[in-house]
This record gives sequence, structure tokens and C-alpha cells, in this order.
Amino acid sequence: MFNRRSDKKWALTLILILAITIVKAQIGIPQINNYSSNLYKGGTQNWEIAQDKNGIMYFANNEGLLSYNGKFWKIAPLPHKTVLRSLAIDTDGKIYVGGQDELGYFFPDAQGVLRYHSLKALLPANEQSLADVWDIVIDGEQIFFRTTSKILWLKNNIFKVFKPKSAWEFLGLANQHLIAQDTERGLMLFKQGEWIPLNNQLDFKNIFITAALSYNQNTILLTTQKNGLFLLHNNEITPWKTADADLFVKNRISDAKKIGSSLFAFASNAAGCYIVDASGKTIQSFADKEGLQKNNVRSIFSDRNQNLWLGFDDGIGFIAFNNAIKYIYPDAAKQTSSYATRVLNGTLYVGTSNGLYQSKLESGYADLSYSHQTFSEINNTQGQVWNLNVINNKLLIGHEEGAYVLNNNAVQQLFHYPGTWVFEPLTRKQPATEIIAGTYNGLRRIVFNQHSFIDAGSIKGFDESMRFLVYDTTSNTIWASHPYRGIYRFTLTADKKEIKESRLFTNKDGLPSLLYNYVTRIKNRVVVATEKGIFEFDEKNQRFSPSKELIAILGEEVYQYLNEDPKGNIWFVTNKKVGVVDFTRKTAGKNYTLVYFPELNGKVVPGFENIYPLNQQNIFIGSTNGLIHINYQRYLKNIKPLNVILTQIKTIGLKDSTIFGGYFLKENRIADQQHKNQKPKLAYAFNSLHFEFSSTLYEQLNNIEFSYQLTGFDETWSDWGSKSEKDYTNLPAGNYTFKVKARNNLGNESAPVVYAFTILPPWYQTWWFYSACFILFLVLIYLLIQRQKRKHLKQQDYLKKTYQLEIEHNEKEIVKLQNEKLENEVNFKNKELATATMHLMQRGKLISRIKEELVPIVKTENLDESPEEFKKILSLINDSERADADWDSFAIHFDHVHSNFLTKLKERVPALSGNDLKLCAYLKMNLSSKEIAQLMSVSNKAVEVSRYRLRKKLNVSSDTNLFDYLIEITS
Repeated sequence: MFNRRSDKKWALTLILILAITIVKAQIGIPQINNYSSNLYKGGTQNWEIAQDKNGIMYFANNEGLLSYNGKFWKIAPLPHKTVLRSLAIDTDGKIYVGGQDELGYFFPDAQGVLRYHSLKALLPANEQSLADVWDIVIDGEQIFFRTTSKILWLKNNIFKVFKPKSAWEFLGLANQHLIAQDTERGLMLFKQGEWIPLNNQLDFKNIFITAALSYNQNTILLTTQKNGLFLLHNNEITPWKTADADLFVKNRISDAKKIGSSLFAFASNAAGCYIVDASGKTIQSFADKEGLQKNNVRSIFSDRNQNLWLGFDDGIGFIAFNNAIKYIYPDAAKQTSSYATRVLNGTLYVGTSNGLYQSKLESGYADLSYSHQTFSEINNTQGQVWNLNVINNKLLIGHEEGAYVLNNNAVQQLFHYPGTWVFEPLTRKQPATEIIAGTYNGLRRIVFNQHSFIDAGSIKGFDESMRFLVYDTTSNTIWASHPYRGIYRFTLTADKKEIKESRLFTNKDGLPSLLYNYVTRIKNRVVVATEKGIFEFDEKNQRFSPSKELIAILGEEVYQYLNEDPKGNIWFVTNKKVGVVDFTRKTAGKNYTLVYFPELNGKVVPGFENIYPLNQQNIFIGSTNGLIHINYQRYLKNIKPLNVILTQIKTIGLKDSTIFGGYFLKENRIADQQHKNQKPKLAYAFNSLHFEFSSTLYEQLNNIEFSYQLTGFDETWSDWGSKSEKDYTNLPAGNYTFKVKARNNLGNESAPVVYAFTILPPWYQTWWFYSACFILFLVLIYLLIQRQKRKHLKQQDYLKKTYQLEIEHNEKEIVKLQNEKLENEVNFKNKELATATMHLMQRGKLISRIKEELVPIVKTENLDESPEEFKKILSLINDSERADADWDSFAIHFDHVHSNFLTKLKERVPALSGNDLKLCAYLKMNLSSKEIAQLMSVSNKAVEVSRYRLRKKLNVSSDTNLFDYLIEITS
């Protein structure tokens, strides 16, 4: 039994052990990305990781083969949606996979789309029950698959099956040795087609191996699940004693991979992952406190750029292990912003929004971010630390509560009030005997007396906030920035206790404006960063003017911060972007290189930007969350060859419309460029296309920009941008080549990836359609000509017929007119004849009456004396009577002229007398009553009486025209 005191001792011991464990963590943490299953839209667990020759990452996921190309996640399930446990990629690009009761490989089809090909059919019928395929090893042209009940050896499309005595628990390849573990026989080596037990080995029957790695040319490193690390050399197995061996046993090594030539990455079940060098020293470790989403790591992989990929029980992790940019968090909560940094006497000091922190730097590391020490807060510095400056080998601290100096790890307050922004020595030589402090309320003087700093009081003559100060040793003047008034220049009295002379320079003195003016020292010259670039003071003209040298380099941007490193490079911040003018590297026609760090965009503290360039391997940048460390030397060396991949081409708006799936083939191998024989011809319906592209430089994805061009449509390359998709709609028929290239922040460009294709014309623009149209046109022309001929003939026939009809009609009309004329002439003559006849009749009557009158005379008179003369007269009268026809002859002649008028009238009205008929005949002839009276030798009144009588016989009222009536009844 333990007593309370011993319990306390054990608790204290446990705390110390935990503290020691914490000390093992490095202060610099590289970029860590966490991808949840919700993000990549796949299963939770990830059992194995691999990378192909194009840089695409693959994960054996619970829901199938998960892939990531730097921009897009895709998942390809197995046929029965089973869990994928293992994967390996051969030199041709075939992705061999093993799952629950399934094994085979993924390989792209002619369209570049991954398709699954099962290999189960090659197995003997009695060996096709597989359970889970846990390991796949590719050794040249032969492939090995491991389940717990069998190892399957595939060579020349023929499987050979190896059974264990109990169970196969491991299969791996290291130093060209194929190693397996049988739980009963221990470690086995594959030699000459057989599994041979390893002699002189430790008892590995109950030790479960998780990885076999090349330790060196003659030694293999074995990691185990619960028993730590072992080295296999000349068939002898010995434990590898490392400083953290107990941790590896406690936290269980689940997987391991080699990084480069001398580092090893161990994945653990309970503590994230460890990075161990060849001596067994843990140089880095990553767990949830460093940013991993989980501590249970199932699989680990080192990609071709030595970055780490972690497969969790739920999710995927990425560690930019080889990245030159790391993040330092002085406080455990990772909540403070960093405002100032200095290294002094092997200690890193960081001034934050919550006080001053220190970390004793471990010796032996040129890159200080690898130091394995914790941070501690320095007492009595709680609050806002604005500035740190090493002067006379002592650390001066600008604090919101005044100024402090660090002496023997203890702070001493120089003055309590006011808050202090900056310290500026009045000489460039060390030791500096006098320092000016810019405070909330003007300037303050600090003197150095032998070994200590002493507050010498305020400098009289100015009481405004002075945050930016530069002492110009050539003119013994102080330059100070005011946030909204301009730039001050002060001259102090000989004793430095008060301002002798001051002048305010404004926009009237050459400054672009009263705002955004930051005074600093560059190239031993006092310069001012303005809203229109860098300005310098012209002593002769007493005005500010643009710095020709610096504006030629930096342009007319607004620079919030400028600082010069020991090599003369200028580090700057502009619009929350960090960059450096590197005069040690030349580029085309320039004696410098302008480098930006897109990874840091928006991460600096706005308005309080600070960069501490200790040396080329240690650049410290204040951040809103902790401190950023750049190993600039490594950053330049780490620039890997840029690549760009075309990940997908699909039509817009059509279902199942993938044109290209992201994989080029050449001679049945995955290639990085399109083969000339793979140029597709797309139907016109697919003339709206969506292109996706990416780069697999995973540690620099934020630095990558793309430019593209569709030759045949675009005249020039597009502007550089981060967008990794492009749409083209309604492309006309023709030959096209889509080209895309990548560029990093150093201006390096990748070779373009090219995809050529043809959009076929629509059916109505093809040669056969044109031919058909031409033939149809000829046929139509022929038909039109024939139709026109027929129409012409028809028209001619019609015209002939019409002409003939017109001739006939005209002839008939002529005949008719002639007939009418003849008839009229006949009628006229008949009328005249009838009239003349009537006159003759009247004369005949007259002669008859004369005769009647003469006869009595002849009888009474004696005409014997002249009988011949009387006889002649009587003979003439008799001849005249015979010559005058009677009424019947007239009636016949009249009826002939007037269409049997009298006959019809007599038939209609039999009661009409001869005089009535005569009257009707005269009326028919349209004679007036006077004319009728003359013809009838009666008076007009007698004619009227005759007309009246005729009306009565005809039964015609007085309202009816008698002429019309006669025409009507006889028509």
C-alpha cells in the first residue's frame, strides 16, 4: 500500500515524465493539413498510402481507392463496395489493390478513366476465397499478396499459393529481401521461389512486425506493434536501443517509412508520429498538440518531396515535413500574437500580446526551429510587449507599461510610464552609451553606464507618440514618423536632454500624403515607406523625393515594413504579403530576385509587422497566431521541379460526360503527356467543355499559379491565377489544343501539359452533308428547270387555248356583231319597209276612195268622148290597188320583223280587231300618237280613244305603260 506522501511522489514523478515528454517536441512545427472524411467524401479508415509517377496520392480507404491530386478528391470503389486494405503501384502505373475477398488492379482505359480489373479469375478455383488482403509487395515483375491464410505469388499471370503453418502476419520488402512472418515459424525470407525460415533469430512467434525498412545497405530495420524496434543484420536480429524506445513500445508502432537516406517516420497508435534519425534520436514528433486531428495513425507515407501523409482511423493528415517554413507557438494555448523576436546568448525571446517568452536553444542545430525545448514565460512581463532590441549584449524590452532590461534571466524596469514602442542607439558602434526610446508620450533618454542601463528621463520639447525612430549619425538628427501628420526631424541639444530644433515635413515637402509614412534605415540611409513607394530626403533641397534605386525594385506599393538582413537583402511587408529583395540571387537582366511568400499572406500582425532576419537559416516573422520561422536557405534549395497535371475533361450539361479521366497512356504505361495517337474526335454535341488541372507540389499549393491557352480559340495565354478550372462553351468545329502550365512564387514555370482534340462539325456541316446538299441542289435545279419547262409549256398551251378561245370569242363576237348589224339593218329596213307599206296602204285606200268617188261620176257623165282616158285612170287605180298589199300581207311582214308580234298578240287577246292590231303594231314600232294619227288618217283624239279601248281589251291599267306591256306579253 502507498501512503499519501508516496502518492504525491508518484504524481510528481508522473508530471515530470510528462514534462520530459513535452520537452522532446521541437519548437518549430511545419505546415499541417487535416482532411476529414466529410471533406474527401470517403470512408473513415485509411489503411495504406502510395504515390504514382505523376505525384497523385492514393489511399486504401474503407470505401475504395481514394485519390488526391492537390485539388480534387476522387474515390473508385471495388466491385462489391468492400473495404480496401492494401495497395501498391508498379512501374507501368498499375495500381494493385487488395480488399475483402478481392484483389486486382486499377488502370486507365483509352479515355484516361481508372477502371478496375479483378485478378481472382486467375486463382485456382479452390483458392478464390480470400478474406482480407492486408499487404501487397511488388518486386520487379512479380507481385505478392498477403492474407492471413495464404500468400499469393503472381508471375506471368500465374498464381502460386503459399500456406502458413499458422497464419501470415506480415509481408514486406527491404534491401531487395522479401520478408514475411509466420506466427509459428517466425521470420521467413523468399529465396528461389520458396519461403525459408530465418536462422539465428529471436523468438518472433508472438512479436508482430508492422514494417521492414532499409536501415543501411546491409541492415534492415524492423518495427513491431508492441515490442519496439529491431535491426536485422547478417541474419542476426538485435533490439535497436534508442532514447525513446520505451515510448515506441508504449504507443505502439503501427507503420513506418523511410524519409530520404537517413530519417525514419514511425506512426503510432496513441501518440501521432515520430521522426527518428539513424542514430536513434527523435528529432521531431507530431501529435494532436502540434496540430494533428488524431493521435491514432494507421498508415504513414513519405512522398517524393519528403512530405508525410498520415492515414487516421477517421481522416487523412499531411505534414510538410521538408518545408522551410515552420510555426512556433510560445504559449501552450497557441493564442498569442508575436510582436518582436530576438536571439541572445543561445536563447530565443519572443515578445507577445501576453508577455515575454523564452526558450533555451538546443546546440547543434543551425536551423533553430529544430531545437527541442519548451517555452516559458518570463516573470513580471505579463501584458503587451511591443519591441525587443539587443544593445550592448543586453535585451531591452519595450512594454505597454514602460521599458525593461533583462539581466540574468530577470527583468528590471527602467521606467514605469509611459509605454515604450522602440529603442534607437545614437551610435552604430557597440557599446552604445546613449539610447533614445520612442514612447507613448514623446522621447526618452536611456544611458549605458559600464554594465547597466539607466533611465535618464524624458527629452523635453515633444510629447507625442513616437513609434518609428531612426537616428541619422551623419547629421546627428532623429527622424520620426507620425501616424497622420507626416515626418518629424529633431535636433537635440548637446546634452541630449531636450529638442533644440524640430521640423515637420508634410505633403508640401514632397511626401505623397500625410498618411502611411514609415521611417526606417536601408543601406545605411534613412528612407521613408510611403503610400507611393520608398522616398529619401534630399538634403540640398530639403525635400523628400522618390528613391530611384528602391522604387525601381519595389515599385510604388504601400510598404508597411522594411528591414535589412545581414547579407543586405531587404525584407518587407506590403498589403499583408511578405517578401524579400534577394541581392544574392540574380535573375534575367537584374542583380536581384524578388521573392514573395504566398504561404504567409494575411498571417502577419496588421499595423505591427515585424521581421527579425537573424541569418539565412533563421528568419522570424511575427504572426497573429504565434511566430513564423523561415529557413530561407532551405526554402531556396527546396524548390522542387514544378509539374502540372490535367485531371479531368468533361462536357458541360451532359450526364456521364467524361472525355478524359486524368491519365495519359503510352505503350500501355501511364505517361505524363498525351500520345499523338490519342487525339479524340468529339461529336459536335460535346462542344462545351470543362477542364480541371492541378499541381502535385503539395507543400507549395498556395504558391502555385496557372496559365492556360486553347489554341484554335485563344489568341494568347491567360493571365496567371490560382484558379484550377476552365470552361469553354459553344466551341465551333475544328482542331484544338488545350495547354496549361504552372508557376511558383519564384517565377519558375513548369513544362506545359498538352491535350489535343478535334470537335467534329455538326451533321449539317460535314462533307457528305455538303455533297448530299449539292446533289440535292442539282436535283432541285433539274426539277425546277423541268417544272419551269412544264410550266412554260402549260402556260404556252394555256395561252394558245386562251388565244384560240379569244379568237373564237372574237370571231363569235364579230359574227354576233355582224349578225346584230345585219339584223339591225334588216330590222331597220323591215321597219322602213313596213312603214312604207303602211304608207302605200294608205295611199291605196286613198286611191280606192278616189275610185269610189269616180265611179259614180263615170256612171253619170258621158265619157264616151274620151273613154280611153277614163279607162286608163281606172286601170291605174286598179293596178295601184293590186300593188298595195292588204293588211294580211302587212301583218305577215310585220310579224317576221318583230318576232311574230301580231300573231302572239292575237293568240293572247283574240278579241282584238284589225284596227286594234294596227294600233298595237304602231305602238310596237314606238310611234307617237301624232304619227299614228297620220298613218291611220284619224285625229289625235281618235288615236287616244283607240288606245283607251285597247287598254280595256287588254285589261291594262292606266298606270302601266302600254308599250312595255305589249313587249312583256309578247316576249
